[in-house]
Amino acid sequence: MWEGKTRQGSVQKGEISANNKEEVIALLRKQNILPINVAAKPRELKLKFGSQKITDKDIVILTRQLATMIDAGLPLVQCLDILGGQTENKTLAKVITQVRTDVEGGATFADALKKHPKTFDNLYVNMVAAGEAGGILDTILQRLATYMEKFAKIKSQIKSAMIYPSIILFVAVAVVALLMVVVVPMLAGIFAEAGHALPLPTRLVIGISNFLKGWGGIILLVCIIGLIAGLKQFRRTENGLRVTDSIALKIPVVGTLITKVSVAKFTRTMGTLLTSGVPILEGLMIVARTAGNRIVEEAIMMTRQSVSEGKTLADPLGKSKVFPPMVTQMIAVGEATGALDNMLNKIADFYDDEVDTAVAALTSMLEPMLMIFLGVTVGFVIVAMYMPIFQMGAMASK
Repeated sequence: MWEGKTRQGSVQKGEISANNKEEVIALLRKQNILPINVAAKPRELKLKFGSQKITDKDIVILTRQLATMIDAGLPLVQCLDILGGQTENKTLAKVITQVRTDVEGGATFADALKKHPKTFDNLYVNMVAAGEAGGILDTILQRLATYMEKFAKIKSQIKSAMIYPSIILFVAVAVVALLMVVVVPMLAGIFAEAGHALPLPTRLVIGISNFLKGWGGIILLVCIIGLIAGLKQFRRTENGLRVTDSIALKIPVVGTLITKVSVAKFTRTMGTLLTSGVPILEGLMIVARTAGNRIVEEAIMMTRQSVSEGKTLADPLGKSKVFPPMVTQMIAVGEATGALDNMLNKIADFYDDEVDTAVAALTSMLEPMLMIFLGVTVGFVIVAMYMPIFQMGAMASK
């Protein structure tokens, strides 16, 4: 742990890995920092259960702080040293330290980041490379942080919208299971002792209950687990990925949401890359890899091939039938006016709102459907089990 003064007189603190105190002082002086206090960091007793996960929020905060420091005129190595010492996420701190070491060794910032693909994706690395080449690294980092915040907002909206329907579905399954496994067998025993003929709905419910109580319930659970595992395995194949992604785009409401998210992501990412000076062919390659849907990815790669042959961006996108006509027409206008990056960012802003609307529509559709399923299922079971009671009451009154 160290504390020192810069040439401007500001006091800074941080941590440096070194063999001894003299080595730390030498490193600080190389960074034009006058050491005030250098001490060994106290050992902390911690129980570790795996490495700490690096979240999108961690990367956004890191990017914002790094952009601010570079804009203030601090050397990149010093910025990384400070951030590595103050970052709370220890996994990310370790990555930053490794990046700083590589930069100190003469590597470019982009090449140092490229060694950590799980933390910094192709988009991040290529934009940093463009920022370094153009001498506008601080501006590029600010754009990156803004892009990541907007995309994280979309993911958060979708996750939040799915929470309530998921809770309803869990409650519905739990209630039905409780009725079938606990309540129905108790009433079935009473009906068996009475010796009366049972109505068809009652026999049906008791039959399902007996099936679920025995090996049937285990078989059903195994089948569900097997179906999920089989679907995951199928999606690991190229054909399986194409088939499932194609089906997802055709599902009512859900397909519309996926398309709008894909358009928002494509236009936002492409606009940010072009604004940052990344060549259009390289930008299309990066966007295709981060599309998240194989059909959309193939459409973008076909577009890239057409652009490499000298064609416009709008025409092949329109022929792909994946992107709505309004999007391709606005892109065509952007190409004609020489303001494609601004047009892409405007489309992204519009489709951010469209995603909000699509998420709300999906939520409003799922909630009543699940409530109807819960009400009809529970109601049918209750009515079926009460029918023999009504019959016995009618026979007793005669």
